[in-house]
Amino acid sequence: MGEMTTHPTAVIEAGAKLGADVKVGPYCVVGSDVTLDDGVELISHAVVAGHTTIGAGTRIFPFASIGHQPQDLKYKGEPSTLKIGEACIVREGVTINPGTKGGGMETVVGDRCAFLANSHVGHDCQVGDSVVFSNNVMLAGHCVVGNFAILGGGAAAIQYARIGAHAFLGGMSGLENDLIPYGMAMGNRAYLSGLNIVGLQRRGFSRSDIHDLRRAYRLLFAHEGTLTERMDDVAEEFATHPIVQEILEFIRVGGKRSLCTPRESSGS
Repeated sequence: MGEMTTHPTAVIEAGAKLGADVKVGPYCVVGSDVTLDDGVELISHAVVAGHTTIGAGTRIFPFASIGHQPQDLKYKGEPSTLKIGEACIVREGVTINPGTKGGGMETVVGDRCAFLANSHVGHDCQVGDSVVFSNNVMLAGHCVVGNFAILGGGAAAIQYARIGAHAFLGGMSGLENDLIPYGMAMGNRAYLSGLNIVGLQRRGFSRSDIHDLRRAYRLLFAHEGTLTERMDDVAEEFATHPIVQEILEFIRVGGKRSLCTPRESSGS
């Protein structure tokens, strides 16, 4: 088992729990209710506060602010939590806030996520595994982001928005509706512009699966009938197709936001 290394200028408050091989660099601050699991590294000038747990092997870069009180004016000091998974990358200036009483008391981030410089995860968000936030991404409170989703530089998602697994939100987009799994949205305000084909190909989805997804997408967002009717047709035709069923389930579950759909003129 390796030993923890701490720079002399770092401040680790009494009560903090640090695992093996943790590295705390110059001028970092670790709060009294923080847990840093094995192999976590704070490069320098990073602050981890609040009731926060950082998973094994996660690296946090300078000037990140992790676990400080939420940017919610209704927050009254309740002991809400933040949990960040294993092997994440948290780059310069990133802010990730814990939960609130009004949102379930916790913010949760999965494993192997990358938060590039100055991106933000608001209070009570639920972020899956292998998610990428490019520079300056803004995720408001209560949002849900599925596994392998990618948010392009400067993109913003409104409170309570849901972004499905393997979805792509284009740079500088403002999302005020729910983005289906495997979907791609862009624009201000963001509209559904198709499927995240590049992401599907990169992750090894078969040509057959992508072909089926294309057909299901065209049927779901056709002009004929209501969305409910079209969902019933797709559910019947793709009854044994788990990827298509995942999209249908996302729509059925619903949320506080409407569904992000194609523009009328897009021809999708």
